[in-house]
Parts: sequence; structure tokens; C-alpha cells
Amino acid sequence: MRSPPPSTQLSAVTVSSNEDNSIEKYSRCLTPSQERDQINEELGFKVDSRWKKAAKKPVKFVGKTIRRTLEGTKSPGTLILVRGGESEFSRNFTFTGWSDPPLTSQGELEMEHAGRLLLESGYEPDVIYTSRLKRAIKSAWVIMQEINAPFLPIYKSWRLNERHYGALQGLCKKETAKTFGADVVQAWRRSLKARPPAVKETDANFPGNDRKFADLVPEQIPRSESLLDCMRRTEPLWDFIKRDLIKGENVMVVAHANTLRGLAKIIDGIGDEEIADVSFPKGIPVVYKFDNKMEPLLPNDKGLTQIHTSGQFLEKPGLLKKALDTTKEWEASVPGTMGYNLPNVAKRMSTMENALLYLKEEQKMWKGATSTSRDDKMDEVDRGNNDGEILLSGSTSVKNDTMGVNDDDERFEEMTHEVKSMENVSVNLNSLGANDLFIVLIRHGRTPHNKLALFTGWEDPPLAMEGEEDARWAGRLLKKHGFQFDVVYTSWLYRAIQTAWFVLEEMDQLWLPVISSWRLNERHYGDLTGKSKKMVANIYGEDQLKRWRRGYKIRPPPVSSYSFSYPGNDKRRIKYVKDIRISFTETFCRSIEDRKLSIHRKFPKCESLFDCMNRSIPFYTEKIVPEAVAKGKRVLITSHENAIRGILMHLCEIPEECMNDLHLPNGVPLVYNVKRKCISLLDDGTGEDPLEKYDFGSAAQYLFRPCEIGEDEDWYTGPPQQSS
Repeated sequence: MRSPPPSTQLSAVTVSSNEDNSIEKYSRCLTPSQERDQINEELGFKVDSRWKKAAKKPVKFVGKTIRRTLEGTKSPGTLILVRGGESEFSRNFTFTGWSDPPLTSQGELEMEHAGRLLLESGYEPDVIYTSRLKRAIKSAWVIMQEINAPFLPIYKSWRLNERHYGALQGLCKKETAKTFGADVVQAWRRSLKARPPAVKETDANFPGNDRKFADLVPEQIPRSESLLDCMRRTEPLWDFIKRDLIKGENVMVVAHANTLRGLAKIIDGIGDEEIADVSFPKGIPVVYKFDNKMEPLLPNDKGLTQIHTSGQFLEKPGLLKKALDTTKEWEASVPGTMGYNLPNVAKRMSTMENALLYLKEEQKMWKGATSTSRDDKMDEVDRGNNDGEILLSGSTSVKNDTMGVNDDDERFEEMTHEVKSMENVSVNLNSLGANDLFIVLIRHGRTPHNKLALFTGWEDPPLAMEGEEDARWAGRLLKKHGFQFDVVYTSWLYRAIQTAWFVLEEMDQLWLPVISSWRLNERHYGDLTGKSKKMVANIYGEDQLKRWRRGYKIRPPPVSSYSFSYPGNDKRRIKYVKDIRISFTETFCRSIEDRKLSIHRKFPKCESLFDCMNRSIPFYTEKIVPEAVAKGKRVLITSHENAIRGILMHLCEIPEECMNDLHLPNGVPLVYNVKRKCISLLDDGTGEDPLEKYDFGSAAQYLFRPCEIGEDEDWYTGPPQQSS
């Protein structure tokens, strides 16, 4: 077992023997094997028993041998280290540590700049590690959005938290220097082994009182840390980062100054005294490359490095700070201006989307226009102008302003049953008891495709401004009612991931694990993707459109293997999919094209409503239930209408023939009471009837059934048996 680091006594501060013992107790480490198992559990990896590990070794060896033979030996991936942006405490010169203030607007600008530097240099991360503190998590999220990779797996580990400053956290640095003396405070900040005064367990800043650290054992919860304590805390996590690098994956670590120094100390073998010379500026990524023995490579002569390290800066340190300071000066001298102005264009909007959006706005403007006056009409007659009205054969006159895109929503399916009266249907409001286990399902916020009535499917537009507000409103409503979650499941599509992030941000629960899966994606509309119902009717005919819309098991025309809408062509994502069988046809064709073996999986080219539900329901029963619900975890699912429809079909026993009649509004939390087997809505304080405010369709009678009331029983019986 590793011996605890020696403590440094400071004459200016008296620390009791009990506090000394408590701090030294924290400094003890687990055995390497225990550390690996614990980090595996923290990051969501399964920990196998010893006999299972022994049995897997030969299989893994054979698998590795085959892969190396087919693919050749991979070079290690690239490591990217990024210090998080400025927080509110940093701006106010406050000791931060494990306190959890948000990013400032400047901090977000710093992270946007870091993302642009990665884009400019062509670096594409495959996996992200960050701490459990919101300023680091938000920093990672801003970068992920800037490089257009919100789907990347992100692991949030307490081992990457900033150094714990003990009782100094939340105190002003200048006032603390006046109280204890500048030399003492400087020693606490810069000395390698000196610890500040310990925080008391009754203090609000004690991590043991924070739910985000509830999985830590008492010996792991710090009351104060030296720089050496903080750096040693990162050592066990380096083994996992190194494992990803050896597999050829590019790893980005978004963390804090002292934990990044700890990683640099390990990588470059920097001594205890020399590490004080190493620092990481905000907003400038530092890139490490390795040889096949995982030794760091020095950059070429043009590379920018700092003393004792082999990591390369992607920009000269200091340039970003000067630019931001200049921006602040401009803003102060001319309020409302910024250092640079870029056109306010929605991200990733195609030419067609942009054109249809303008058309829709024009039609709204025309519809709101007043009719021409009598004098104007007389002038038109005098000039022979009759363009205001068109006479069509076999029809009455039609005004120009009626021509254009219908204000339909994205929904592809058409109601197959007559709409029944909702008079006997009542909505359950706030039906949860104090100890009831629940699952909350939220359809993503609105997107530009929703506004333009385009079939989205697996296409990946971001949320519109209204969609972001949908998600934030849901987060505020859940927070108002005291909801807390343990895990979040979402799809791999941007709009669902964004919805999850905005909900968690409003609830102040960004540290929660977020699990993305293609099985929660929207239905794949095949060759209809990106088209409106009007376009589809003109291309395929009204009768064929009706068959597709009304058929539960009828698929739209498939997309081509070479189409942009085929998910197998999205190389950013396909590397993360392991639960789709291999397509021998695609593998054969692509191997010939690539002139090497190119394994390709059988991604869907189109889906019926049945196909979509046939993947979302098993994902719920075979993964979400055993991994989360059966363990008493509170689950949030942010997904798409058809994927959520499938889960609700299973939970509420909605008949197959009624699925087309179930509508789900954007951003409205549906709360499922696991014990009482019913769906309820949350009271939003408006006093409006939810059935009048929202359109749930005629299948609402199945969705809002009365809650069951019975004796306590073991509700979980495992996944349902598959019928032959």
C-alpha cells in the first residue's frame, strides 16, 4: 500500500491532532486492484469476478490477435488537455476548490475558442473525461458543441476535481491574506505539501454533504488537500486514460489547473520541485502525442511547449487573454458592442431549410396583412391590374396568400381511429408518493424541422430557440417539484442530447451520468428524410402517402447506402455502435472500395413504426430496467416521439392499433409511477386542463389511466419472455 504523503506544519496555523489524523486517513489509498475496480464502477463499467476475468483472458487474447492481424498495429491516440473556463469564483478572486460555481460568459467564450483551435488543427476527440464540477462539465459541453460532437461519451470522475482548499473555500483571497498573512496563504497555494485548515463536517462546503459525491467512501472524501494530495488523486484514473490511448482513441480531458498538472507530472515524469513551474492557461488546449511504448513525443521545432513538458500548445499563451481584455475595453467604452461581430445564423441549417423558413415567415406576414382599401382596388381596375385574384376552373377564387406550406407538425403517422370524446379521461397530477420510484420521459424540444414540417428521423438538426426554452421549462418545472435523478438515458441525436443537458442545467444536476444509445433514436424515415408531407405527396402520390402514414408495419422507401441520410456513413458515430449485427453485403462492398477489410454493421435504411418500437422497448426492458430501475435509481429519459411511444406502449399496455393516435407534445415531462403503474403530469401552476392545453391524441385514454392502489409487492420480475 502506498504510504501517505508527509504533512507540512505551518507555525501560523494550529491544527488539532484529531484533524491531523482525519486528514492523514484521507491520504491513505486503496490497493491498485481496488482502485481499478472502484473507478470501473464510477465510470459505469462492469466489474467481473475473478473467475470471469480468468475465463475471458483467452477469448480476449484470440480476439486481439485477430484484430491486429486484420487491422495492423494501431498507433496510440492523442491526448488533449484543456483547462476549464473562468468561473464566477475565479472572477471574484475567491477560493473555489470543490465549490461549484457556474461558468461566466467569458468562460464560455474561452471554451468556444478552445473548440475552434481543435477544429483548426484537425483534432477529433473520441472520448472525454472531466470532473463532477459544473464549470468543468459545462466547459466540456461548450467544446463538444463547437466541434459538432455532442454525442461523444463523457466520463465524470471526482478524481479530476480541483484541489480541495478546506476551510478557505468560498473566502476572498485578499481578505484571507489579511487575516492569516500573505506568506502563509501563499504557502498554502504554492507549496507542494502544505494543507490549508480542514473544513468541518458540519460545514456546507464539506463534500460529504453533497449528493454528487454520495458514492465515495469516507476515506476518499477530503477535508483539505495539498497540491501533492490532489495530484496523487489523479494517478489511478491515468491507467484508464492510457488504456483508451493505447487503443488508438483520441482522449480529451477537460479539468482544472491542479489535476491537469498532476497528469502532466505523471506523463512527463516531472519532479516534485519542478512541477511548480508548470501551468495551464484557460482556453488553449495542450496536445500530447506518444510512441508505441507510450512515451511522450516532443513536438517539432515550430511547436510551442513549456518547460519540463512535452505537450504542445495549439496557440501562444496570452493571445486569447489579450483579445478578451480588448473586447472588455470595447464593451466598456461603447456599451452593446463586442470585439467582433459574426452573422447570427442558426447552426447547421441547410439551404433548403433556410429557404422554407423564409417562405413560412413570408406567408405568416401575408396572412396578417389587411385587405386592400376600396381606393386601392379602384386604382388596380383603372390600371388593368387583376393580379390580386386568380380564377381557377372548377373552383372558387383562391387568394394568393393561401398557397404555401401547411402548418402541420413533423408527425408522419395519420390517425387511424375516430377521435373519441375526452370527457371521461382525467389526467393524474402529481401522483407520486414520498418514496415512490419514478421514470420521467420527455420528448425533445422543438427543432427547425418541426417548425417547417419536415420529416427528421435520424437527421441531426439542433434545437431551435423555442426548443431550448421547451427543455429549460421542463427542467424548471421538475426542479420546482423537487425531482432528483440518478441517471439519464438519451439518443445519439443532437436535439435529444441538448434537451437532456438543458434540463439538467436548470436542475443543477449536470454531474449525472448521461448514457446515449442509437436505440432511443427517432424512427428512420428512409428516403423521406428531410421532406415535407406536401413534397412526399407530390413525388409518390396521396394514396401511397396515406398507406405509409396509416400502416404500423409498412416501411417508407429505403435510403441508398451512399446517401448522406444513411447512418452507416456517419464515421463520427459508427465506431460507438457494437450492438448491431454485421452486414456481410455492406462489408463486402466497402472492403472492395477501401481495398482492405472494412467491417460494416447493418444500420437501418428505413423503419416502420413497429421497427422503431422493436428496438426502444427491448432497450428499456433489457438495459434501463435491470441497470437502473431495478436498483431503485430515478431515471430521466429524453428522446423522440416514436421511441417514447414504444416505451409507453409497454408501460401503459396501449393497443398496437392505437399507437398512431398517441401524440406527445415537446418538452412536457411525463412521470411514470413504477409502483402504481400510471402516468401523471406536473402541475405547472396555470390552472389549465392539460388535455385542452396539449394534444395527446385520442389514445390519451390509455395513457392517463387511474393509478393502481394495492398492497406492497415485488414489482420487478425481469424482462418479459420473448414470444416464439
